[in-house]
This record gives sequence, structure tokens and C-alpha cells, in this order.
Amino acid sequence: MNLINKGFFVTFEGIEGAGKSTQIKIMKKYLGNKGWPIITTREPGGTFIGDQLRDILLDIDNKEIDCKVEALLYAASRAQ
Repeated sequence: MNLINKGFFVTFEGIEGAGKSTQIKIMKKYLGNKGWPIITTREPGGTFIGDQLRDILLDIDNKEIDCKVEALLYAASRAQ
């Protein structure tokens, strides 16, 4: 196994509006300018259906969504 090309796995976590997306863009630009290949993901989302599930989960009008349903939607997004 060739370990020369090891990478890094970085996560940004925080509440909505904390600036995670902004920090990801800054880091992606910085590391990209240094020649590092960058892959970004988000959860839930990242695919067409995943983004639709994200919209459902983050919709403030869905106040009465059951916690089990919410967990299943997150799992569905990951599976997608």
C-alpha cells in the first residue's frame, strides 16, 4: 500500500449561520491555490435528491416533524 499520497479529512461543524460555508470556501480556495486536490461534501445534500431532502429537513415550517422521520431522512440522504 502506497502511503505517500495520504490526505486529510477536515470537518466544519456548528450551528446554522455560524460561517461554516464561508470558512469552507476560504479553505478550499487557499488549498486549491497551493495545488491540493479538494473534495467538498455537505450533509444532508450533495446530490439532487439529497438536496431535496435537505430542503425538507431545514424548512422552518416543518416544526412538527417526528424525530424518527428526521433521522430516516438523514439516513436516506446519506444512502443517496
